[in-house]
Amino acid sequence: RIYLCILAVMALDSYVFSTFLNSEQLVQTFLVASDTMPSLIQSSPTPSWLSPQSSSSGLLVKKTIRVDIPVETFPNFNFVGRLLGPRGNSLKRVEANTDCRVLIRGRGSIKDAAREEMMRGKPGYEHLNEPLHILVEAELPAEIIDARLMQAREILEDLLRPVEESHDFYKKQQLRELAMINGTLREEGSPMSGSVSPFNNSLGMKRAKTRG
Repeated sequence: RIYLCILAVMALDSYVFSTFLNSEQLVQTFLVASDTMPSLIQSSPTPSWLSPQSSSSGLLVKKTIRVDIPVETFPNFNFVGRLLGPRGNSLKRVEANTDCRVLIRGRGSIKDAAREEMMRGKPGYEHLNEPLHILVEAELPAEIIDARLMQAREILEDLLRPVEESHDFYKKQQLRELAMINGTLREEGSPMSGSVSPFNNSLGMKRAKTRG
């Protein structure tokens, strides 16, 4: 019995010693890892999307530009009709292709002259006291908003350049589109190849505003 007790005590001491040794090794390993961790964290590269020098800030910016309509120089030219097109589709195409909102403002922007006179001076209609003009609004990322506004300006200024009716192919296309809408189109030759305007796209059309 005494021999068995001695063996048991020796086995217990061996277990305790090995456990203590393993624990000490574990602590040392943890300390080494702790000393190494800061250098690992510092050497870890910053994700590109968190970098302050990232190419895209993701910041949305709101801007508005004004494009004057030369009504004083060309008082008899129908600028509003040319800008809007059939059912407002021409203006909607400008919006769809530039991601800008285009608003016709000023005297003559409301088709009904009597209603325009009635609304003049009321809140939200202060623009009726100004000459006819266009407002182009955009809310886009800072990196592209100026380019989109410039694109819209160029398209609108091109449309605001009066052309003799006999040479106004753009107006002929608008009239043809109106005939297609009304179901009165008579085909003469080949089918229409599409709008000759700088924004040959009828998809994604949103709105055309002339008042409000």
